[in-house]
Amino acid sequence: MNPRIVIDPRVCSGKPVIRGTRIMAHQVPSMMAAGYSIAEVLQDFPQLEAEDVIACLEWAAELIAAQTAAAVAVG
Repeated sequence: MNPRIVIDPRVCSGKPVIRGTRIMAHQVPSMMAAGYSIAEVLQDFPQLEAEDVIACLEWAAELIAAQTAAAVAVG
């Protein structure tokens, strides 16, 4: 996993968040799916950097790839 995405059971009930924040990693891809640009995400979350947004997208892509591989393996 990208070091910018962390899981800590003491933060947001252990859901993946962007390091140093309580912003859940799934929020960024959800916003972008709704039509937000990277600039708009950064405007809504000024504590983030563009690299955090990219990390969230990579995290989501890795999650989808893992789930797809698991589904194919099951058959």
